[in-house]
Amino acid sequence: MLDRFEFITAGRILFGANTLREVPNHAKAFGVRALVVTGSDPSRAAPLYELLHTAQIAYAVFAVAGEPKIETAFDGVAQARAFAAEMIIGIGGGGALDAAKAIAALATNAGDLMDYLEVVGKGLPLAHAPLPYIAIPTTAGTGSEATRNAVLTAEAQRVKVSLRSPLMLPRLALIDPTLMHSLPPSVTASSGLDALTQLIEPFVCRRANPITDALCREGITNAAWALPRAYADGSDAEAREAMAYASLFGGMALANAGLGAVHGFAAPIGGMFAAGHGVICASLLPHVMAANVRALRAQNDSYAYDRLMRFEEIALLLDAESPEAEAAVAAVSALCARLNIPRLSALGVQRAAFAEIVQKAQASNSMKANPVTLSDADLHAILEAAW
Repeated sequence: MLDRFEFITAGRILFGANTLREVPNHAKAFGVRALVVTGSDPSRAAPLYELLHTAQIAYAVFAVAGEPKIETAFDGVAQARAFAAEMIIGIGGGGALDAAKAIAALATNAGDLMDYLEVVGKGLPLAHAPLPYIAIPTTAGTGSEATRNAVLTAEAQRVKVSLRSPLMLPRLALIDPTLMHSLPPSVTASSGLDALTQLIEPFVCRRANPITDALCREGITNAAWALPRAYADGSDAEAREAMAYASLFGGMALANAGLGAVHGFAAPIGGMFAAGHGVICASLLPHVMAANVRALRAQNDSYAYDRLMRFEEIALLLDAESPEAEAAVAAVSALCARLNIPRLSALGVQRAAFAEIVQKAQASNSMKANPVTLSDADLHAILEAAW
């Protein structure tokens, strides 16, 4: 008999080449004034501005430089309210989409942001529904277009934390793979391995369910062949499309099952050092997988056997050299090497900070879903191996 589970995702998902042109028709259902939240270069969203202008939808632009901070959300809320925005449209990578999601939520909810933040705040539920939010990803990585949380950097505490609510799911997730063709190889690699992480972790985590399993299997299968091709040739339309839905499936899976130790580490490391989320996850993924496999073998019970079978299935999905859990680790390690993923030391992570990283990682929500409990010593060993 199956355990109880639930599944929620964006209110509507539109996927396909050139679907960007359909934004105005859907936006009009929410009003005629939009705050458009972009990445650091707002000019990249010029095609969207033209579509909104033609449809007589007034818009203001809020640019997000890098991964959003708590202050970024405050500034965006102030602009949304000053503009009397009736909707928020996020277009860009995961940072822009998370910022847009947080702005939409906070624009309608009074009080201090710390009332709603996890880990460093009170984690209170939102009192009111967010402004309608349309998410348009331009990278295949975070799957933020299908998640119920927004990740923000708390600089004072040197950690990344989430604003989370089922109400924060986008009203519309619009995935147009053609928007991803211009990504440089390094971004394709780091974002693509983040997507793969967000397919592997929900598949082996404690809270996996039949729907997320199906999404993860399909996503891993496609990422296995598409990521190297998109890295080698950014204009490969077939590979870009496959990575776009691998990322979408990862977002849907993590929102309904959870993640694991890779993301447990990524939150404190991203808050303590100037390194991007995707490349942090990529540098850690094979080492966390290896630690989980070792711990599961040592546990030697029916649950551990079931999780190890999932790692064996990952090996098959990745077309590894043999159908063993350790072969899945080797396949991911080889992929990271092929995509020139740097080590933690090259990202500026300091060995002297390992103890603090481990302490913060153990307290993270992602760590709670890891398939097996990892000790502080296990976590230190992962950092050493990735450094």
